[in-house]
Amino acid sequence: MIKRFYLVLFFLPTLAMSQPTFDKLYEGYEDYREPTLTHLRFKHADIQPLIEQYKEIKGFEVSVLGHSIDGRSVSMISVGTGDTDILLWSQMHGDESTATMAIFDMLNFLSDKKSFKKEKKELLKQVRLHFVPMLNPDGAEVFQRRNALDIDINRDALRLQTSEGQILKAVRDSLDAEFGFNLHDQSRYYNAERTAKPATISYLAPAYNYDKDINDVRANAMKVIVLMNDIIQKYVPGQVGRYSDDFEPRAFGDNIQKWGTSAILIESGGQYNDPDKQEIRKLNYMSILAAIFSIADESYAQVSIDRYEEIPQNDRKLFDLKIENLTYVRNGKPYQMDAGIHHYQIDNEAHDDYHFVGKISEVGDLSTYYGFETLDATGLTYREAGVVDGSSDSLAISTDELLGYLREGKAWIKTDSISAETKYSEWPINLTTTADMDKLKADLKLRSGATFLLMEDEKVRYVVLNGFLYDVKSNQLKIKNGVIVR
Repeated sequence: MIKRFYLVLFFLPTLAMSQPTFDKLYEGYEDYREPTLTHLRFKHADIQPLIEQYKEIKGFEVSVLGHSIDGRSVSMISVGTGDTDILLWSQMHGDESTATMAIFDMLNFLSDKKSFKKEKKELLKQVRLHFVPMLNPDGAEVFQRRNALDIDINRDALRLQTSEGQILKAVRDSLDAEFGFNLHDQSRYYNAERTAKPATISYLAPAYNYDKDINDVRANAMKVIVLMNDIIQKYVPGQVGRYSDDFEPRAFGDNIQKWGTSAILIESGGQYNDPDKQEIRKLNYMSILAAIFSIADESYAQVSIDRYEEIPQNDRKLFDLKIENLTYVRNGKPYQMDAGIHHYQIDNEAHDDYHFVGKISEVGDLSTYYGFETLDATGLTYREAGVVDGSSDSLAISTDELLGYLREGKAWIKTDSISAETKYSEWPINLTTTADMDKLKADLKLRSGATFLLMEDEKVRYVVLNGFLYDVKSNQLKIKNGVIVR
């Protein structure tokens, strides 16, 4: 892929940033990263100061396009004097905020007067960029996909029932933008087809009809995607997917393609050890900047659309933890099976933080599935975890005590020191207040809690606690939180 990348850049004579320059941009990303956005669960009020500051920066325009169902403003920031209009919108789904962070990173880059001055000057002569950072502020407020009416805005392109959908249609029509970037998040459990690698970034040039025809508008989107893929492959090789192009007649991306704007869907998926997608926001930043530069000098036109099909399709075969070949005994008879575990994020009441609940999502032959973490449990036997009967009302537990409990195979502490408001265990161990130990008995079944032991020669070798794997030979507890059973 890197050889192809150099071939593409050969055709970028005017504005093209060479590979060393893109490397420099990548390495200097922290200079532009918006420091006030550090996690996914920010709200409309959090980004208003970031938007307002561009009213005072020369060359930038801020406009209020309209208001959400619950009256929150939907703003657009525009910059550039060129004839080619490019529209970028994010957070059509309120809980898909990775690209919103990247938009403010890009705005920091474009407004910075110290670096890449020549490149940015030439860029903004050729294009006019329009950023809509948060199309669904009501959904963002409670970190949910849909808007305040519980309507999926991305299925409202035809009826335009929602004020947010009306806003997007109106701005698209008023600009008659040549390119549109539809910025989303997808499940972290998508992988690049037939590989164990997550689809960290997925692209799509949406179809505009059921036959999936390719006209010039869609072809131009495909060409830009090929270039973006070449850039991103350097940083996450093999971790790019191609989203399904099944035509959805109600969707905005499909219709925007039909209306004459070359629509490019970007889906932010999963990355190793990146639950708040801070590395993925950086990849969005790099990817979109590369695309904008190629649009500005029309160098994307030299790219063959045949290469678009070379990007592997998305598949959805990833678990957070995959355990292979474990032995499970039932009615005295041993069975060998695999287990796939997912970590579900459960929001707090303010929707500004979360905790994990691990669940067994699949059992059986999982040889065609993959894990962010995979354990070969050959020779290891499943067993229920034990309980520590707390002797006091205190939960002042030292790390050494915790490690000791886990090495003994005890993953639960029975205690009376849990308030009714407490939703999860802040410690890397589970808590319970119940005297009914049957409630804690685990079984290797679908949707069961993922807390159990893996035994080797009748000794604890691993503890799976709330879906996280702990090696008893290690002193490192990479367990975000435990669960509570009352």
